[in-house]
Amino acid sequence: MPPAKTTFSDLATAAYCPRQLYYDRREDDREPPPEATARIDLAFRYPALRGMDDAELRAEPIDRDPAEYRAALARLTDRPDWAALTDPDGTRVLLDGKDARGIAHKVLGTTGADATDDEGEPTGDPPVPVVVSPGEPPDRGVWEPQSVRAVAAMHALSWEEGRRIRRAIVEYPAHAVVREVRLSVRRSGTYRRVLRTVRDIDGPPARLSNDAKCRECRHRSNCGVRTRSLRSLLGL
Repeated sequence: MPPAKTTFSDLATAAYCPRQLYYDRREDDREPPPEATARIDLAFRYPALRGMDDAELRAEPIDRDPAEYRAALARLTDRPDWAALTDPDGTRVLLDGKDARGIAHKVLGTTGADATDDEGEPTGDPPVPVVVSPGEPPDRGVWEPQSVRAVAAMHALSWEEGRRIRRAIVEYPAHAVVREVRLSVRRSGTYRRVLRTVRDIDGPPARLSNDAKCRECRHRSNCGVRTRSLRSLLGL
């Protein structure tokens, strides 16, 4: 029997801390906190946010000064995919791949029968899955949990579409930052390593050694190590 499919969120959590995933799985409620959901929802409201004044923006769950936030949104309008990001072809799309399944917050471009010709061959540019993070972006690129999640989304969409998907997008809407993720040998290797880790978990994995990212984990009393939760940092 093939192994059960892993979820995108479990992969992202394991990329951050496998031990946290072990304790997460023992909980009944694994929904993201409302604060994270509110920040993710910003990614679907860019045009409205651009028109808000300072007072209105301060009432939103953003992490930048209102003027800086508007300027960052203005820079996003220079992207060639700005129209697609603000009006995606699909939103909150369940992708069901060979090894993993989960939600792509957006899918840019046509999929399925709409993306094939009369003979069933793919046409046009491949669709692009989008992952939205409620957290803070790094100075460059994306954090590893989001990279792993983006690769999982690319592989799952490739499986569904029957063609290679080599590009994904990660949005950090609380900062009005959008980053591109290209499929690479290194990223695919990290994804496969994390996938094996998730499948092999049958007890508490090794503890982290006083890692700064773990200071505020809600599992600290069970884990015995000062930890910071993936939810609190990334809202997963």
